Amino acid sequence: MFSRKLTEQGFSCASLASHVSLAARIVTLHIFEMTDTMLTVTRELTDDDRGALGRAVDALEKTTLAGRLTNLLGRQIALAGQAIPERVRDAAAKGANVAMRAAMSGALRSLRGDRKAASSKLHMAAIAASGAAGGALGLAALPFELPASTILMLRAIADVARAEGEDMADPQVALACLEVFALGGRTEADDHLDSSYFAVRALLARSMSQASRYIIDKGLVDEAAPVLVKLLSKIAARFGVVLSQKFAAQALPIIGAMGGAAVNLAFLQHFEQIAKGHFAVRRLERIYGPDLVRSEYERLAAAIASAAQTAPG
Repeated sequence: MFSRKLTEQGFSCASLASHVSLAARIVTLHIFEMTDTMLTVTRELTDDDRGALGRAVDALEKTTLAGRLTNLLGRQIALAGQAIPERVRDAAAKGANVAMRAAMSGALRSLRGDRKAASSKLHMAAIAASGAAGGALGLAALPFELPASTILMLRAIADVARAEGEDMADPQVALACLEVFALGGRTEADDHLDSSYFAVRALLARSMSQASRYIIDKGLVDEAAPVLVKLLSKIAARFGVVLSQKFAAQALPIIGAMGGAAVNLAFLQHFEQIAKGHFAVRRLERIYGPDLVRSEYERLAAAIASAAQTAPG
């Protein structure tokens, strides 16, 4: 009936198909024109965004926990970090795995809707209190203190992600928050190429992708799933490096409760700084695309490395 009316009005099936084809070509042309305009607009970073990227490079390539602790507590901390006892390294390795399991549990709870807005001052007060306990009681307190302080750090990291426009209901964002613990694992002794920001992201990329797909497919997930355990083990390996520095600092006889609180605050601030750099880069990637952001990032990082090499001793 409908086709007969079209025919009566002078439309044949062939002419109708021709009109549809022409309309499709026009729409496609407009899409290409819009895309080309968008690419032209976003081909170069604005001054503000270039400044944001520069600050991110500083945070991600120059910041180490050891340097922060040395600035805070003096040269004795640096010397302690260079000769970390085996028992401290073992405690750090075990603690890193326990902490990452706690962090994964917290990240998955956030995807289930438990996304309470947290106060930065509350984070700092709670972290300081747990650090004071660690400083007063030594390594014996760390199995109890570390998971709690890691959850608090994860909430602080999530606040940074939210401020940079991330969707906290997205599994990829929850995992990107966990990724911060690996990104913050740089030390002065690391090879720059192997420990650079994009090198660590590349190291984790496959496991991150697999874990994200698993969470999306399964919904409420089993934290002991192999793909999640594999990702956690990679993150924990890098997190354990800085954790051993934290443990070594808190184990010093001179530290005590006040020093333990200061160490924990430095620990929180270190990972908050890394989170700010990481999620700034991710925000810029959403605007300009990963290739342009990485190219500009690596140019800025190379300039920083060159300046460090030529700086007077």
